[in-house]
Amino acid sequence: MGAVERAFNRLLWQSRLLVLTAVVASGLLALGSFYMATVDVVLLLNSLIAYASPHLDPAGRAVLRDDSVTGIVKAVDGYLIGAIVLIFGLGLYELFINRIQAAAASEQAPRLIQVTNLDDLKDRIAKLILLVLVIEYFVYALKLKYENALDLLYLAVGILLIGGALYLSGPRRAKTEGR
Repeated sequence: MGAVERAFNRLLWQSRLLVLTAVVASGLLALGSFYMATVDVVLLLNSLIAYASPHLDPAGRAVLRDDSVTGIVKAVDGYLIGAIVLIFGLGLYELFINRIQAAAASEQAPRLIQVTNLDDLKDRIAKLILLVLVIEYFVYALKLKYENALDLLYLAVGILLIGGALYLSGPRRAKTEGR
């Protein structure tokens, strides 16, 4: 093997370090998502103080309750998005750069970031994204005004489709013996 070929091979191998850009960006995006969700939670908690006010009429209390439930769901959604981006960055680092030694000694690592190939990472991210979509559907369903039976049918079909997607994305069921 010639010197030029060895240098080219080394250059190709070192090009994997470009993934560090995505790892750092993912960490920053996760931090931003956690920050936004935390600000939303603080603002939501401040608005909940008015919920106990004896001067609040029942209609105003109902609106505040609906807005609060929506805010809670959106905060959970923000934290999940942050977790998705963080797991993505950690998974990329482990796949392309090096094992995270602190994670290897941790009991939580196998549940969080233990990925052996891109398909593992893709599967973990896809499941989290599906969870975010379920939450977004829930927020949409809370805001929707059900005016006729067809609206309720659409809601039921949506729930059925979500249930099917969750079932199909769940752990693979082992085939029962004897079948």
